[in-house]
Amino acid sequence: MYYKRICDRLLAEKLEAKGAVLIKGAKWCGKTTTAVHMAKSVVYMEDPSKKKQYLEMADVNPSALLQGEVPHLLDEWQLAPKLWDAVRFEVDQRDEFGQFILTGSAVPQDDSQISHTGTGRITPLLMRPMTLFESGDSNGSVSLGDLFREGHAISGVDDHHLEDIAFLICRGGWPKAVGKSKKVALAQAIDYYNAVVESDISRVDQVSRDPGRAKRLMRAYARSVASEAGIASILRDVKTDERDPFSENTLRSYITALKKIFVIEDSPAWNPNLRSKTAIRSSDTRYFVDPSIATAALGIGPQDLMNDLSTMGLLFENMCVRDLRVYAEASDGNVYHYRDKSGLECDAVVHLRNGRYGLIEIKLGGDKLIEEGAANLRKLRERIDREKMNEPAFMMILCGVAPFAYKRKDEVMVVPIGCLRD
Repeated sequence: MYYKRICDRLLAEKLEAKGAVLIKGAKWCGKTTTAVHMAKSVVYMEDPSKKKQYLEMADVNPSALLQGEVPHLLDEWQLAPKLWDAVRFEVDQRDEFGQFILTGSAVPQDDSQISHTGTGRITPLLMRPMTLFESGDSNGSVSLGDLFREGHAISGVDDHHLEDIAFLICRGGWPKAVGKSKKVALAQAIDYYNAVVESDISRVDQVSRDPGRAKRLMRAYARSVASEAGIASILRDVKTDERDPFSENTLRSYITALKKIFVIEDSPAWNPNLRSKTAIRSSDTRYFVDPSIATAALGIGPQDLMNDLSTMGLLFENMCVRDLRVYAEASDGNVYHYRDKSGLECDAVVHLRNGRYGLIEIKLGGDKLIEEGAANLRKLRERIDREKMNEPAFMMILCGVAPFAYKRKDEVMVVPIGCLRD
């Protein structure tokens, strides 16, 4: 069964405007499945029965691998970096859009064989694990894109319980987990995590990294989710004792490797024009590409989250940011995080390329947390210099558990994550 993805439309649009599209992102997130759904012909570079011949051909005559009905898919192209320049050259020669799709879960191990950036010929498309709307766990009654339209009314009903949200955090957005029994679904993120620490973190650049240290780093990162924890803080959490030789430079190399294989995706700081001289904190906020990676790293499951709602709230924020990133990209936008020196923060700011933006606080649920979030949003709105910036298109409390989606009298929207879509 093929699950429709939000990036299906983005891929089609990019193919209409460029000669080739590079789909990148975490492994197991559905890149190949989506690409095959769109492609008319395919070369699987990792096909065991043909891999040796493919790699030899890529070395001596890469153009031979580019033949086929278009769009022609080269899956895991990074195994033969010479294919990049071959695709770029072929796009120039054909002078037609929609010729090739390239997919890969990592950057090439050796990019010295690439002589051209591909700018103007090959356009990137970042794919993430499935959102709740894509997996069928959101009814999609509230569209993020529609919220940027003036005067848009919202309504929706959601029946998720806290136990459901805990399960969805731990299950994650892995396509192979969707629609499976809870036991099977929860095992997918654990298998993913084990593959990362045991092999992927070393395979990405052929630098041997210790699985034990990789596990400690992933656990430390999981404890830092939704925070601006610095390298020094994470290093203290990773080191077993003061005599542990694990250095800051080594830690940075591990983190860089995890970013290259799209395990970690931090959120950059948002810098609006403010009325006051309040200093804005510019550190990135720590997130995994999917919250289930954090639960796997911590060795916890849904019931553990139910017993620790503070941790659950942070991991719920990671899940919401995952979904918001996908929904925002469909509207040509990005997701940021705001925090200033006074302690005022906004969990997510969706900023579109046209300058419009929305302010979002993320709360598990409950009247008290919703009121706190609304107060924060109103305070931030007043702090923004609206002579230099537009008014926010909307202010929203994104909830785990709430019976309805509605707009409050103060113009703040309350939206359950089980109602949201692109």
